Amino acid sequence: MITLQDTQVLRHSRLLGVGTYRPERSVPNTEIAERTGLDPDWIEKRSGIRSRRYASPDETLPTMATAAAEKALAAAGIGADQLGAVIVATITSMEQMPAVAVEVAHRLRAERAAAFDVSAACAGFCHAVALASDLVRMARADHVLVIGAERMTDILDHSDRDTAFLFADGAGAVVVGPSDEPGIGPVVWHADGSRNAALKMTSPWHDGTGARPDARPAITMAGWKVFRWATGELVPAARRMLDLAGVTVDQLDAFIPHQANMLITDFVVEQLGLSERTAVARDIVTSGNTSAASIPLAMDELLSTGRAPSGGLALLTGFGAGLVYAGQVVRLP
Repeated sequence: MITLQDTQVLRHSRLLGVGTYRPERSVPNTEIAERTGLDPDWIEKRSGIRSRRYASPDETLPTMATAAAEKALAAAGIGADQLGAVIVATITSMEQMPAVAVEVAHRLRAERAAAFDVSAACAGFCHAVALASDLVRMARADHVLVIGAERMTDILDHSDRDTAFLFADGAGAVVVGPSDEPGIGPVVWHADGSRNAALKMTSPWHDGTGARPDARPAITMAGWKVFRWATGELVPAARRMLDLAGVTVDQLDAFIPHQANMLITDFVVEQLGLSERTAVARDIVTSGNTSAASIPLAMDELLSTGRAPSGGLALLTGFGAGLVYAGQVVRLP
């Protein structure tokens, strides 16, 4: 008889290092206003965004992802040859296959690593962290590289007044590895497909018969529907994340939500009752909404500016198209 032997959970996991890549070009609200007719001050009041980064043709998705990954590996003191898996969270690869992660692993010379992509929109990074944590905890891999990378400008209708001012480009990465103490709490995640019309593509690439739409598919969003859903779902979900991790609100050193909209962030901060000692990520001001890249970008900003301490407790929450959310409590690298 052939039997399958399970591997006992003998260790914990944690984030060992973070790295980011921000495109060189910064785009202020005035430039968006010229294309859309929106008032620059209205854009900031509505979203919290003053500027955002747009990638150049040379700043491709694999290029940005690899650059962020190299920084994360250096920060963690881990060689690419030590990686057991590379996971890229993205929704903006223009190639159906192979996965972006395969190209990134090749560029890094991570020759021992498995590589695959995760498609969970703006919650993709937290999904990928959860998968990486389980791989490490179950000894399926010693070190896993998690990357959130997006070129949202590739799927953006730059004349659309509902979305043109929100989305941007960038990449962020973390290395997940073993730990003697818990460093990544249980994930809380959920998908509600009944609300998928609130944030989706304008059309599929083709209708199943091979016929293609006249206009290139682009992201479309009913902002008020997403806002209503997020403000109703995220607070109880965040409380569940804290409960499962055995952490109280007053123990949090940082709150790092997906950088979707400052109004949503402010609402969750107020409803959770976060104190002034908890650093709140507001990277959206100069980075815009970078979907799966936004949480690692915001994490790096808090750490590099000293607003959050290395080893501190942080609550991560991602949410987006689906509609889906995911999050967990982590110890910062």
